[in-house]
Amino acid sequence: MSEDRHLIVNADDLGLSPAVNEGIFAAHRDGIVTSASLMVLRDAAPAAVEALARHPNLAVGLHLDRRSSFPGHMPGKGRTPEVECRKQLECFRALLGREPTHLDSHKHVHETDPAFGAAAEALAAELGVPLRNRGIRYERRFYGRDGISPTHLIALIEALPPGWTEIGCHPAVGPVPISSYDVERQIELATLRDPSVKILLNVSDVRLCSFAHVFGA
Repeated sequence: MSEDRHLIVNADDLGLSPAVNEGIFAAHRDGIVTSASLMVLRDAAPAAVEALARHPNLAVGLHLDRRSSFPGHMPGKGRTPEVECRKQLECFRALLGREPTHLDSHKHVHETDPAFGAAAEALAAELGVPLRNRGIRYERRFYGRDGISPTHLIALIEALPPGWTEIGCHPAVGPVPISSYDVERQIELATLRDPSVKILLNVSDVRLCSFAHVFGA
């Protein structure tokens, strides 16, 4: 096994709100975020897509979003996980004019709902792109009030095993009232832009990559 260590820092929830959009772009521009996952059904998705033109090096995947998690959702006939996932892929293609670099899901529903997970796996296989925590190790410990400090992130990076690892994150520039994970998003943004984290990556043997590099490395 190669001893090389490759790190992808992926920001979830692009398109959830203007504050989240700006937080992700700031964490990419001034910090260590290399990829993001777009929620195509959310109101701020079109604005996010428009802004992506100014961030050509940010890889963009599809953040599959179960409609039953929407406030006031009414189930629709024929809305199987397979149909729902494919409709969101079609929406992604319409918005961006290209394929996603990777797939994951809101609140990791593809790992907690077997039917949704099977649909996501089938779609990822068809596209030939990574699905979160399938093949590429997913480090989920950058989360929660006690797990998002620069010191904690540095420790996670220093302890990375050989191979590829994805660290997920959820930055925002301001409040996100529709999310239960709110204040923490602003703390995450500060950590992702912290100079000590960026210095560590500059002097370590960890290669910062995006999902666009997975098959070209």
